[in-house]
Amino acid sequence: MSACVPTRATDPHQSNRDHQPHSPPARRPRRFRIAGADVSASIAVFLIALPLSLGIALATGAPLQAGLVAAAVGGIVVGRLGGCPLQVSGPAAGLTVVTADLIHLYGWRTTCAITVLAGLAQLGLGCLRVARTALAVSPAIVHGMLAGIGVTIAMAQLHIVLGGTPQSAVLDNLRALPAQLADLHPAALSTSALTLALLFLWPRLPGRAGQVLRKAPAPLIAVAGATATASLVGLTLPKVELPTWNNHALAGLPEGPVLGLIAAVLTTTLVCSVQSLLGAVATDKLAAARPGLTGRVPRSDLNRELLGQGAANIVSGSLGGLPVAGVAVRSTANVNAGAVSRNSTMLHGALVVVASLLLIPLLELIPLASLAALVMAVGIQMVSLNHIRTVTRHREVLVYAVTTLGVVLFGVLEGVALGIAVAVAVALHRLTRTRITHTEEEGVHHVQVRGQLTFLAVPRLSRVLHLVPQGTDVVVELDGSFMDHAAFETLQDWQNTHTAQGGTVQLTGRRAGIRIAEPGAPAEDPAGAETADAANSGDCRCRPWTPWRNHQCEWERPGPEEASGAGEGAGPGGPAEEADGRGGPDRLEAWQGMEGSQRPTGTPDSNGPTDQGASSGHKGANGHESANGPQCTDGPESAPESRRPDIPGGAPAAPGRPDTPGTSADSGILTEPRTQDAPATPTTPDPPARTTTATGVSTRTGGHQLARGISTFQRRTAPLVRGELARLAREGQRPVQLFLTCADSRLVTSMITSSGPGDLFVVRNVGNLVPLPGEESGDDSVAAAIEYAVDVLKVRHITVCGHSGCGAMQALLSSEPGGAQTPLKRWLRHGLPSVERMADESRPWARLAGRRPADAVEQLSLTNIVQQLEHLRAHESVARALREGALELHGMYFHVGEAQAYLLTEASGAEVFDHVAEAEDLRSPA
Repeated sequence: MSACVPTRATDPHQSNRDHQPHSPPARRPRRFRIAGADVSASIAVFLIALPLSLGIALATGAPLQAGLVAAAVGGIVVGRLGGCPLQVSGPAAGLTVVTADLIHLYGWRTTCAITVLAGLAQLGLGCLRVARTALAVSPAIVHGMLAGIGVTIAMAQLHIVLGGTPQSAVLDNLRALPAQLADLHPAALSTSALTLALLFLWPRLPGRAGQVLRKAPAPLIAVAGATATASLVGLTLPKVELPTWNNHALAGLPEGPVLGLIAAVLTTTLVCSVQSLLGAVATDKLAAARPGLTGRVPRSDLNRELLGQGAANIVSGSLGGLPVAGVAVRSTANVNAGAVSRNSTMLHGALVVVASLLLIPLLELIPLASLAALVMAVGIQMVSLNHIRTVTRHREVLVYAVTTLGVVLFGVLEGVALGIAVAVAVALHRLTRTRITHTEEEGVHHVQVRGQLTFLAVPRLSRVLHLVPQGTDVVVELDGSFMDHAAFETLQDWQNTHTAQGGTVQLTGRRAGIRIAEPGAPAEDPAGAETADAANSGDCRCRPWTPWRNHQCEWERPGPEEASGAGEGAGPGGPAEEADGRGGPDRLEAWQGMEGSQRPTGTPDSNGPTDQGASSGHKGANGHESANGPQCTDGPESAPESRRPDIPGGAPAAPGRPDTPGTSADSGILTEPRTQDAPATPTTPDPPARTTTATGVSTRTGGHQLARGISTFQRRTAPLVRGELARLAREGQRPVQLFLTCADSRLVTSMITSSGPGDLFVVRNVGNLVPLPGEESGDDSVAAAIEYAVDVLKVRHITVCGHSGCGAMQALLSSEPGGAQTPLKRWLRHGLPSVERMADESRPWARLAGRRPADAVEQLSLTNIVQQLEHLRAHESVARALREGALELHGMYFHVGEAQAYLLTEASGAEVFDHVAEAEDLRSPA
């Protein structure tokens, strides 16, 4: 039968499917829709933004309407143009001190002009694409800046809470505080106390009724409750005064000293930009922590976010509004309220406009003391104990304290400058502070270096190394991440001299790729066996979780001045030991004795450990960051198209070179050269050619690779899992799941399911097919496995797992009727019902949540999973277990290139594969 896919006009999910196989489906015109989740989220954010905007305008001394203008502009303009869809912008508490100083020095109209100029500066920075530069600021400086601003806000609003008038400076407010305490205003104090009580107690209401009531935002309840109480009791208090919009002050031409205006623009630009960009990063983390949102909302485009913030400040300043920045409180509320797109932010801005025009009589009932108490609470919360604990743990308390005091005493720009200066001084101190010690234990001399090895530490290093007696065994422990050329040459010269005199030197450290090879040591022995495991080799700097053979990496090639086999970038500073994250004892000891799914991720499979390490360093062949410096490509999807052997014009595989760096023995995919200057061939000698006995058994490369893998397992992993495997041997296997998947070599079931021995009963075949009962023509292996798993092992789950780039699906689409019936064709006939299902116009296509299938192969892979689940239900043992409620069936799709799993869900009767959240996303927030 022909595998071409016909047009299906009746498909409810796609209106046009008249595309050729392997081409993306045609897109239908998009219609503007607002999801119900966005509507409810916008209302929640609006109810929080309204009182906060008025309170921040009160704290700055600006017209109260300016806060509403900034809230509306921030919601509509940034919501439409910004790069972070779920971040809500508006008048921010972090800008209160800056704006208050500007109004005090230059007046309101000039402050609006400064806001416009700051917006223009942000547009320029966005066009220069320097947004990520702002993230280079130390978090201790940012947290210290926010803490200083919070202290300033709290001290100023405390006077209003007590019934007085604040001063312009923090020290003046401190001096005036005793007199203010002696002259309390009971009405203002009681209103403020009620506001604070409602603000902190409302989120803690107990019981089921409290769960319902807590859905109302606490800031709105606090201000509304205090306003209602004050009105009912008849308290005489200063209240909100909103002049008519006819008298609203707009921006004017800036007036004042040029240098002062430039400093004001730079300060406003800096605070707005840093707060907005950091807020966007934090919002991304909040969105990633919400199950079901990953994939629907793209990650922030920081340069676009900077452009959106700049446009909003231009509009807000022109209309007489406060400066605009991303606001953490509103953004958090937006994500937690269920927003799924930027429509919630824009709709919240529209609601602020409506309230500004229609709710003025209600807003003018709010006591100023209530708003002051609300803003004071926000200021106190900006001094975060969590931030203080974080900077203490990272030994940056001095930077945090200096920045905070600088902002409180001198101003925001001056405080940040002081913080940067102290941070640079601390970094230089750490760079030059290196501890070098020498000890002797059982005849072995240990030289431990703590800190960075620079030329400043060379005299001390040389002095300690010359204390080591000649001809002894020495272990040099390098506990740092950097070593310059001078230190490297000193260490290498000493090593050469010490080994020439009969001694031995072992270099250890924290990071891979810092091993200095011993003089004259070849990369491989004459027999072709490597002298060190690939995972621990100093020549190959790979991710610690990719020690398997088919992993591709670029090997370090020494330059002319590094003929000894190591250079500056490959110097000491990291681990070459087994316990460096490559599945050593420290990574596996917790695995022993744990039951089933309780085992942690990263348990080893037959090809070696798979625990994931940190990733930083050079860029790989696919343009992404790789770990510790190498270029790494772990699958066909990551190879450049010009090198793909399956694409016309691609380079063919290198025959007979399965161990050549940069090639994959199975797929033949070649990686791009690491640099243009790199030599055409690696410095390590080529492995000997494959030799074959008369029986066809390889005696060279493959045998050595298999033996090396087994040896690694026996040496590292077997001693740690022997007890667990002995228990399984005694008790027998008791898996909870039958996992039926494709035989594709890129699918490592234990890795993608974080499982270990005894967890999964795995059946693998070409195309993850489940033949119907009686259709296997004498080969009942799949049916036997299903019957054994359900009736004997009593599994409670069966999962059919397909994957991207499936060769079986490709063969089904490209097959033509007739021809010789090879074993492969006879097996693939079990997948023909999937092709027919995809061509059936009466059924909607299975699809992925958030996007359309990339091509016909991916569409058939999804359809095949659904079809094989139906085949499963036709087996008697499965049907009986389903009727008894003892079994559940699951469909799973794994995208190899994205390393992303999708689970089949039933959405409105359609088959939809939705994202599986990351491990930390599945935990409930603290």
